[in-house]
Parts: sequence; structure tokens; C-alpha cells
Amino acid sequence: MSFLPFYIPQRKKLNIVIIGGGYAGIAALTSFVRYMPDANITIVDPRSHHIKITHLHESFRYPLQDFMVPFSSLEERFGCRHICGELQATEDNILQWKDDKFITIHEEKIEFDYILIASGAASGRNSQKNNVHDINTFLTISGSELLNRSLETIDQEKPYISVVGGGATGIQFLFEIAHFIKRKKMECGLRLIHSSERVLQQFPEGFSEYTEARMSNLDIDFQQNTYYQEQAENSIFLKSKETEKEFELPSKITLLFLGNNPGKRLSANTFGQVIINNQPIRNIFIAGDCSNYDSCGSNTMSAQSSVRKGRLAACNILRDSSILKIFEPYLHQDLGYVISLGPKDAVGWLAVENNVVGGTPALLLKELVESQYDLLLAKGMDSYLM
Repeated sequence: MSFLPFYIPQRKKLNIVIIGGGYAGIAALTSFVRYMPDANITIVDPRSHHIKITHLHESFRYPLQDFMVPFSSLEERFGCRHICGELQATEDNILQWKDDKFITIHEEKIEFDYILIASGAASGRNSQKNNVHDINTFLTISGSELLNRSLETIDQEKPYISVVGGGATGIQFLFEIAHFIKRKKMECGLRLIHSSERVLQQFPEGFSEYTEARMSNLDIDFQQNTYYQEQAENSIFLKSKETEKEFELPSKITLLFLGNNPGKRLSANTFGQVIINNQPIRNIFIAGDCSNYDSCGSNTMSAQSSVRKGRLAACNILRDSSILKIFEPYLHQDLGYVISLGPKDAVGWLAVENNVVGGTPALLLKELVESQYDLLLAKGMDSYLM
């Protein structure tokens, strides 16, 4: 058993329920296993696989299965239990769990000492149309298969693929599509529709300048300051942000990357305990994109922050169960961020936000960051610096 500062375990073996098997949930799981290997840990997640969602854009190059880890494998690796189901972590439900000291799923009552909520944030924009997709589509089908299916029967001379959203996810998918089209020698156009003046608005201008130059090199049509309205059978309806005029462009398929919904995040104190009615709930913690910590640490909705919050919440659960009950505050600040621009290019910053790097150095930095999580997932090995 590894050493955890301010943690002197008592004899009781803990029953812990983790709601959500994404980045925060898995980071918490590995921390529990490291510091209390005999804990009874149950993960409740509606999927049969843990999905490395930050890799989904690479499914234009690799099989989707490469980014999916069966929960059955994690059960064997870490000695946990997975229940395929979903629990809604509303404030009313959380208060009920606190009073009951158990959860009920599939008519099974599961008693707990602690709950860690790591259910993620709502994403995507539901559509009933076959030619409109969002990030959720790529949980079940690879990018290459989706485009091959969508473009196999073309009744347009030059069909267009429209990507809506110039944030990190939209940009990574955009460049993978551009290179996929190029590799397959497809006769189709590609455009980005974005509601702001520049792409990657949340990052320094150097990000935007580098990325937009690469977009130009790949002949990607950039419709800036433009709102998405609707995708029809062979065209897309848009609206100018500046003039408010609506217009139409040819489009065979639209991919929506409009970001997560931050409005549904639950509040937590700096130690990760859920806050309801201005009061912390002692034995119910939260981590990941579904959480907003009252802390000077980063609340960025990213895999990096999710992993850090998951680790911290797990460690503070163990500290709460110990003799000392001294918690660690959440202080994590991002030390860098990298966005891939296809298989051989990337843009990012390191240490200082204005220290923008591109090309091979950024690509190597991204591979280093991703290898940290791969080690955590495969062996429970924590190589994160802070």
C-alpha cells in the first residue's frame, strides 16, 4: 500500500460507490486501489466500456475499439465491480442518498460509506436527422465508417461536410476529416462554421493564427461569426452574427461540436465535497466535468482537470475515513494544453499560456500527456506531477 500524506487508516474496510466511469471516475478508482486496496468499490456507468473520449477524433485513422476499455477488464485489473446502469445525481437524489446511506439500482440495494459522483457533463445536441451528428455519434461508430456511409451515394457534384464549432473538439475533428478526405482522395469540400471571430477563442491568439493558417493550407472554408440554424437534405441554413441575415450553403452532412453544458454542474467545496443549500455533504464527493469547485484550482472542463479532481476527491475520501481528517485543497492549475491538427501536427502551450508551440514539439507534448493516462489506466501507475 502506498503512502498518502495525512492519511492514517482505521480498521474499517470502506464501501465506495463511484457514479460514472469516465476520466475522473477512473482516476479516483486507481487512487482508492493504491491507498486502500481492500476497499469495496462499485462503479455505476451505463456503458459496457470506459471510453477515452479525447481520442475519438482519431477514429478516422484507427478502429473505434482502440479507444474503448471493457469495464470487465477493469474489474479484473483493479478488483472493482461494474454495474451497467445510470443514476441521476440531482440535488434531491443526493440528499436522499445521504439520509438512506444506500443507493438502489436494478432493484439492488447497495450500502455505501462514500459516494463519488463523476458522471460528466451533458454534451451534444440531439437531432432526428440522419445527416446531423454530434460527439455522441462517435461513441458507437468510427469517423471513417460514418463518412464512408454518408458519402457512398452522392447526388452532388462536390458534396460539402460542415463542422459546426471551432473549439478544441471541433478543431480536432475538422483536421482529422480534412486528412481523411485527402488520404481517400474524396471529391468533397470541408467547411467550419463558428460563431466567433477566430477559432479556439478560449486560448491565446497564437493558437488561432497557427490553426487558421493550417486550415487555409488545407482549403477549409471558414465561415466565421456565423450561427448554425439547420441542416436540410443537401444544404445547411446559417445566420450571420453581424447582419442577422440568414443564408444557405450546400452541405451533405453536418457535425455539431457545440461543447458541454456547464449550467448543470454541481457545486463543491475546495475539498471536493458536494455543496447543497450552502452546506457540504460529508460523505458525498464530486469530480470531473459535472463539478464546479469553490477553489482557486482550475475548473476547466477537460480530461486534465477531471483526472486531478478525481485523484484529489478519492484521497480526501480516504482522509475523511482516517483518524486525522485533514483534507487537501484543490489547487491544480493547467501546465499546458495541446490540440492535435491531424496525424502529424498540433498546437499548444506549455508552462505559460502565451508560450505557444506548434508542429513536432506540440505533438510530442500531446503524446507525453496521453501516455500518463494510459499508464494510469493500464497499470494504475500515477505519473502525474501535480
